[in-house]
Amino acid sequence: MATKQRSGHSVEEAPTSTGKVDTAWYEKEVARLQVELVKQQEFIRARGLRVVVVFEGRDAAGKGGAIQRITETLNPRAARVVALPAPTERERGQWYFQRYVAHLPTRGEMVLLDRSWYNRAGVERVMGFCTDEEYEEFLRSCPEFERMLVRSGIVLVKYWFSVSDTEQEKRFQKRLEDPTKRWKLSPMDLEARNRWVDFSKAKDAMFAATDIPEAPWWVVEADVKKRARINVMTHLLAQVPYEDLTPEPPQLPPRPPVDEDYVRPPKDSQRFVPDVVP
Repeated sequence: MATKQRSGHSVEEAPTSTGKVDTAWYEKEVARLQVELVKQQEFIRARGLRVVVVFEGRDAAGKGGAIQRITETLNPRAARVVALPAPTERERGQWYFQRYVAHLPTRGEMVLLDRSWYNRAGVERVMGFCTDEEYEEFLRSCPEFERMLVRSGIVLVKYWFSVSDTEQEKRFQKRLEDPTKRWKLSPMDLEARNRWVDFSKAKDAMFAATDIPEAPWWVVEADVKKRARINVMTHLLAQVPYEDLTPEPPQLPPRPPVDEDYVRPPKDSQRFVPDVVP
């Protein structure tokens, strides 16, 4: 299998450039990238960087799966996933960006937003949850808000997961069949399914207003989930250049001798989880 350089990292080339991804290659590459992401996190922590990664896209575009692969080996104390519910009555009375500001990172942190302030340009616009005036103000103020974040030293990376209507429908049908995923289909998702073109127009207007040099949009082709995950993990590594600051493993001292005076309590004095494994 060929090897090529991508964003400063040696990467084995996928078996094909389009279509499905070989599972064995994918699992090996995910494991390799996760090691690099741990190195990047240590660099972010050591240098006191602040990183915000925005994940946007249609329902069932694969944002959650990509976030899970990125974060599953990271220290959750320094890599937080933020997925806010619908705003409360109090939050609806605040400055629009206010509830998002509360979740911005401190030094040494990365925050991954599973949907973000761009709700106003997408679902709120299409579903009529905001007024025309609120929407227009968002398109005016969002670029300035993001420029302010970048000027303050925050690294802001924005991903849009692009999925075709055919693939989205397949994923919706799978969610209906899988009881562990059925919760992902809300009435809002079903209504959005009927407004594909409206969401497309909203996305186009959003890009036109907010694809700025300081914080550009990066589109992730997401019809093939495995390919999308590999691509976004690789790209994220290149957005925050890092050095390998992995500390050397500590030397474990010998364990202290057993305290002969200690007596364990009898097992029948405790409650144990039943062993149901055959």
